[in-house]
Amino acid sequence: MAFLSSMNVVGSGLTAQQLRLDVISENITNINTTRTEDGGPYRRKVVVMEEKPMNSRFREVLSRTSENLNATGGGVQVTEIAEDPSDFKLVYDPTNPDANEDGYVETPNVDLVKEISDAMAANQAYSANVTAFNVLKQVVAKGLEIGK
Repeated sequence: MAFLSSMNVVGSGLTAQQLRLDVISENITNINTTRTEDGGPYRRKVVVMEEKPMNSRFREVLSRTSENLNATGGGVQVTEIAEDPSDFKLVYDPTNPDANEDGYVETPNVDLVKEISDAMAANQAYSANVTAFNVLKQVVAKGLEIGK
């Protein structure tokens, strides 16, 4: 059933974008965190995604026999949550207990504008997946009406 694989593709997109929004929320929450368990300030995290390959043996046979039905992927998958290697920001605050001998405090490499724009992009991608799911749901409903 092709619509089941389509639901899997859409579902993988919804799951990946939800995780992306969760990571963005974590970054924003820790925008002022100057101490972590690893020592030093919080380091921004980013979600790394890649195409999820189709694992259907039926799909492999079908793609070999018919070039018109050859599908290239099966959605998206999160491969890792990586740390942003960019430099920490230095803020002059000699009264802060985390300040170095020169009075500077290392603060997280989180940029609020970048996080908000990433959240907006993730929200748009999530909404697009919801729209695709709703269209798929309508197509399946119409297909079931044929048998009436």
